[in-house]
Amino acid sequence: MPERAASCRDTTRVYRSASGPVHALRGVDVDVVAGQVTAIVGPSGSGKSTLLRILAGLDRPTEGTVHVAGTALAGLSRRGRRALRRRHIGFVFARPADNLVPYLTAAEHLRLAAELRGVDVGDEPARLLRALGLDHRAGHRPVELSGGEQQRLALAAAVIGRPALVLADEPTAELDRASAAALVAGLHDLAGLGVALAVATHDPVVVESADRVVLIHDGEVVS
Repeated sequence: MPERAASCRDTTRVYRSASGPVHALRGVDVDVVAGQVTAIVGPSGSGKSTLLRILAGLDRPTEGTVHVAGTALAGLSRRGRRALRRRHIGFVFARPADNLVPYLTAAEHLRLAAELRGVDVGDEPARLLRALGLDHRAGHRPVELSGGEQQRLALAAAVIGRPALVLADEPTAELDRASAAALVAGLHDLAGLGVALAVATHDPVVVESADRVVLIHDGEVVS
């Protein structure tokens, strides 16, 4: 049976607003499995990004349980959640520039990510750059990379040190079709290393290639 890297059970998130409570998630059950790409799909405002933030430990559910890498997030302090994120969770934002440090080269990004994760990764940075078609860009800074190359570098930084879970929020939203296709291929290459990837997306290319698809509507999993 495939290993669950992360799971939500009966997870609800309610936000308070001036007009009353807003249910971002309603009793959601989701598994994210190691070695697979899970696409989280739904219209804008359906709860996709809220689910990613809860899986990342950046937000707390109002009700329900969340486990990542075998750890229950509910029992963790803020410091504990930060430590869990650093070691076991990678995150990729929609805008390439939000994922990268302008003055670092591609190779330096991976070395810094490994240092922050607190692991000795040996020659993994070079292998990841090669696997994602970026080995010839190792000495280049973000401004010298295309948007697609920046996102592939962000994925490499997110997966360095083999975290249990990598979350990506609309990673192809600002890419052209060819760059998006290259990024999707990169997602599956990284899943092949045993990492669990959960991708919130509207992109049919991502959805069609995913190993599993979770459809969310009005905060509920409908399929």
